[in-house]
Amino acid sequence: MTTEDNIQKHGVLITPCQQMIASCSGAFLTSIFVTPLDVVKIRLQAQSKPFTKGMCFLYCNGLMDHICTCLNGQNAQSQTWYKKPGHFTGTLDAFVKISRTEGISSLWSGLPPTLVMAVPATVVYFTCYEQLKGVLLYRDGNVSDWWKPIIAGVLARIWAVTLISPLELVRTKMQSEQLTYREIITAIQKMISQGGLLSMWRGLGPTLLRDLPFSALYWFSYEQMKSHVLRTRGSTKLKLIESFIAGASAGTVAAVLTLPFDVVKTNRQITIGTLDTLSSKTIITYQTSTWVILQHMYRQQGIQSLFRGSSKILRDP
Repeated sequence: MTTEDNIQKHGVLITPCQQMIASCSGAFLTSIFVTPLDVVKIRLQAQSKPFTKGMCFLYCNGLMDHICTCLNGQNAQSQTWYKKPGHFTGTLDAFVKISRTEGISSLWSGLPPTLVMAVPATVVYFTCYEQLKGVLLYRDGNVSDWWKPIIAGVLARIWAVTLISPLELVRTKMQSEQLTYREIITAIQKMISQGGLLSMWRGLGPTLLRDLPFSALYWFSYEQMKSHVLRTRGSTKLKLIESFIAGASAGTVAAVLTLPFDVVKTNRQITIGTLDTLSSKTIITYQTSTWVILQHMYRQQGIQSLFRGSSKILRDP
């Protein structure tokens, strides 16, 4: 079979190395553009409701969610970026004032540590997805292949999330407690001795409950829209604007349908992070299930509580 025949069946083929370079570049650019938005959001939140020591907040670089624990900060010099004073009237005002008074680089505060995991996780995810599509012999435009992007997306997400979960736990602990590498090793050994090896993957369940349906819905929707456009135009490659619209539409659909699981995941991570700063024993006994949290939120605050944070739809990959 010639290269032209392969392209007709499977679309434009690129090597795994090219896939990794492309996904790495995309992850980096996404982080660069989205991080300032989240920095401003957190500063506005801290202004309206100041963070106290031990309190957790959600930090997202556009690719991954990170739970950060607030540090003390005794004076202006020791205050961390999310506790710096400011009087902002809105998003645009915050952008301007932060840039003028603190320097333009302040808009990318906290970016380096998140890139350490976000970029590798994205590279693993998208590269695995493309490779699995090839293994499953997925063909663009073939109606009977509708299930293959779902399987590829779910398996790729499982591998990426499982691989990165212990690193996320270590990074959060280092950031929250300012531990040295020797201290973090000691803390990990203690955590494993108390909760077992599986404690390194704490919070993996709620993450997968959100990410697996999201990946399945996203890739199914994206590939279906892509195939429809290609069949309509009789082409083998999407235009940039077509790819952007298909990706945005698929992401919106998937994010809306899986938002309740995202709310539960965030709620549980923040609660666990706060408990972790108070008592290492409490964290091990905190076993509230995802379904219990869903039921509790629904009974106490109604269906709207399960769809809080819908603005995150604009940031999810």
